[in-house]
Amino acid sequence: MRATVNFPAHGGPALPPSLLFRNLSSSAADGVLSPSDHALFRRRGANKLRIGGFICCTGSPGVWGPCATNSAQLAVAEINKRGGILGREIELSIYDAGGPLDEVLNRAEQAIAFDEVDLIVGLHTSAVRVGLRDVTTRHRIPYIYTPVYEGGERTPGVMAIGETPRWQSRPSIHWLADVKKAKRWYLIGSDYVWPWQSHRAVKNYIKETGGHVVGEEFVPLGEDNHEAHLARIRAARPDVVLISLIGTDSITFNRAFGECGLGATTLRLAGAMDDTVLLGIGADNSENMFCASGYFIGTGARANDDFQSRYRAMFGPNAPPIGSVGQSSYEGLRFLEAVANKAGSLSMGPLLAAGRNVVYSGARGQVAVRNGHARMPMHLAEADGLDFKLIKPI
Repeated sequence: MRATVNFPAHGGPALPPSLLFRNLSSSAADGVLSPSDHALFRRRGANKLRIGGFICCTGSPGVWGPCATNSAQLAVAEINKRGGILGREIELSIYDAGGPLDEVLNRAEQAIAFDEVDLIVGLHTSAVRVGLRDVTTRHRIPYIYTPVYEGGERTPGVMAIGETPRWQSRPSIHWLADVKKAKRWYLIGSDYVWPWQSHRAVKNYIKETGGHVVGEEFVPLGEDNHEAHLARIRAARPDVVLISLIGTDSITFNRAFGECGLGATTLRLAGAMDDTVLLGIGADNSENMFCASGYFIGTGARANDDFQSRYRAMFGPNAPPIGSVGQSSYEGLRFLEAVANKAGSLSMGPLLAAGRNVVYSGARGQVAVRNGHARMPMHLAEADGLDFKLIKPI
């Protein structure tokens, strides 16, 4: 069966405005921040643990917003059913982390000042993380960053748990070199910090295999006309195109890549690729596309099956599709629960110390964080229509 799920091609809202609630735990959530709310939040009780979920609901990464929001709500419901975190019931508020950076940072300042959030969990671009960590550090607010990223985050107060190039890209590049005899690589990514830094690492991994880079370019976020990029790729004749585009940008690029015939002749290795984005690309345009991730819906692991069952039970059979990037917000809250239980405290110092070395369980299975670096089960997969066919653990 061939089908394509249509997502906004120009980075428009992935969630209807009525669902962009500030406080998803409150029936009176209205999404408007005002200083006059200050007294209302104080009346909610000192024993609440107020978590701000900074999730991209608009822009190119907004495609992950629906799954991310649902996954966070599922984690909160489960944790609260167990008695909360250290006896404190979680009160979750969602803030859009898309759009201009200054607007996102202003939302964070207001969330801390008026909504009195105790902790932030973020699923957004690394460009937002670099700005947001300055806000959280200044206010001494712990900050958990959940999606795939470039690695190397060492800011005091920030805990990053996503996949990094060392464990995601390196084994994939070696496999393509060994099995597919890939030598010539073309790199294309979105024009911000994650692709910039990831490509620096990727070039070293390609060199390890005896391969070489025949072209590289960075594309402005929101770009959906890829004719010039595809023309340069065709002229360079790579064996593999490594794609570090995000969200709807990856969807439109990969659609165009398949439609112009390159998919039949050129391999693709895509980062920030998951089941959600694959649905947007469509079965007709996913030929010869590979990716690696700590989560696929088809892993068959018991923890994953249980997660999907609970997700469907809570949100129904027509819920937003699950993907690795979106469900990482579930991982972030499960990580927080384990870290807080280990620390016995939600104070900044004990929490950060415990977070550097801890083991937690989520939809990915068991994840070990050692010296601040997350190691999780990682799989290499190939797109097979609208699904990913797992090739091997890496």
